Parts: sequence; structure tokens; C-alpha cells
Amino acid sequence: MTALSALVRRNTKLYFKDKGMFFSSLITPIILLVLYSTFLYNIYEDSFRSALAAAGATAPDALIRGCVGGELVSSLLAVSCVTVAFCSNLLMIQDKVSGARRDMTVSPVRHGTLAMGYYLSSLCSTLIVCGVATAVCLVYLAFTGWYLTVGDVLLLLLDVFLLVMFGTALSSCVNFFLSTNGQASAVGTVISAGYGFVCGAYMPISNFSEGLRNVLSFLPGTYGTSLLRNHALRGVFAEMSEQGFPAEVVEGIRDSVDCNLYFFSHKVQTGTMYLILVGGVVLSVCVYVGMNILSRKRKAK
Repeated sequence: MTALSALVRRNTKLYFKDKGMFFSSLITPIILLVLYSTFLYNIYEDSFRSALAAAGATAPDALIRGCVGGELVSSLLAVSCVTVAFCSNLLMIQDKVSGARRDMTVSPVRHGTLAMGYYLSSLCSTLIVCGVATAVCLVYLAFTGWYLTVGDVLLLLLDVFLLVMFGTALSSCVNFFLSTNGQASAVGTVISAGYGFVCGAYMPISNFSEGLRNVLSFLPGTYGTSLLRNHALRGVFAEMSEQGFPAEVVEGIRDSVDCNLYFFSHKVQTGTMYLILVGGVVLSVCVYVGMNILSRKRKAK
């Protein structure tokens, strides 16, 4: 434990010491919020109004703003929890480039301990950045349309925590195979551009073809996005019900924004979503630690 805590402190200090790496990670969610509110707001608003019009219902502008704000915030956090993890985990690659990783591997520190040191330090750094991003998103919701309870906020924070754990584990597995800064930049660009589509943050999975929906239903990140949507929009849907919206209309909107997910036509319950996301975290961490241990054994031969 002493070696592990020392590695976590060392890696965390180096991350915050590199101001370029830290501020680039910190400013990414803020830039996404500006871009989302600028370019996606009208698209989300039109989709909500179209869904209501198709059902023959209308809603106050304040409720529409709450819907759009909740969807924007959940999309941003779903993407940031993974993409920021890839930024904060670049120290693993920098240590390979500088030779520091080679120096640590010849020390008595176990490879499993070394791997967990990188994981936990990246987890701490990503949690700090995503915690700030969550606070900014809550302030944004307070201005656009606040329908959250204390319980919703706490569950939203739990979702962010679990997604950060998953994002850090995923980035650790990917970065394990990278050895240059150029490779890291290329992978980071691909992840930043593609992950939002894969997890349903940019476009709801309900809009995809049935085959693609079935494929994406195997990915833990998909359920993380749905959990964020459920807790960011729960108050909005409750307000709709109180205003007399038909239950089928509310359920149709929940389907359209991926609050309801279906695994081969079977609806996935919230508790099952948590089990899948936690299972994805545990599996990814085990794979990452296992790769480090196997790598040491191969080098020993």
C-alpha cells in the first residue's frame, strides 16, 4: 500500500504540474457546453416539439427548456467522463517516452501495483475535472430550467463517478499499447470524435437502425449515458405527468431520448443498467492489470 500511495501521489502531482495538460482537460467540458448549447440546442428543442406535436400535446416553454437542458447536460457529461480520462491518462505514455516507466519496472514495485498507480491517479484527476464540469452544468440548468431534486443531483453525481471509473479503465487499456505522443494524439482525436456517437450522446440511439441499436446495447457506456439522461430528466417527466400529459406521450418521449433502453426489444431496468456499468468497470480494470502482469512475465522470459 505504501508503494501504491506513493505512485498515486507522484502521478497526480506530475499531472497538475503540467499546466498545459491540466487546463486542456479542464477547458474541454466548458468548450463542449458552449458548442452543445450553440449548435445542438435548437436541434433538441425541435425534436421535443415535433414529438409533442405528433402526440397532439403542447408544453410550456419553461418545460421545453428543462427538457433540452437536461439532454444537453447528460450528453456533455457522458462524453466528458471518457474523453477527459484519455487526457489525464497521458502520463502513462509520457513516462514511456521519457524512460521513467522503464526505471520503475526495474524497481521492486510489482507491475500490478504500478498499473493501479496510474489508474488511481488518473481517476482522481478526471474526477476533479468532471466534478467542476458537473457543477458548471448544474449552474446551466439553474438558468435554463431546474426540475431536479436533491436525490436527482446525488444520483447524477453517482453516475458521473461510475462513468469516470469506466472511462479511466478504458483509457488505461487503450493507452497500454501506445508508446509515443503522436499515437496518443491520434487515439485521443478518434475517441473525442467517435465516442459521442457510440454512446448515444450526440444522437439518441433510438434514431439508429435496429441492427446498430442491438450492437450498441452491448457497450457499458451506452447505459451510462442512459442513467445520466434518466436522472437529469426525471423531474421534467414528473412535471409533465402532473400537468396531465398522457402516460403514453411521456413514455414515448423517454424512448426518444434513450431514457428507456432496449436489449433486443427487452426493456432494461435502471438497476440492470447500474450492474452493467459496474461490471464494465470491474472487467476493464481486471483486463488492464492483467495486461501489465502478463507483459512483465513475457519480458522475464
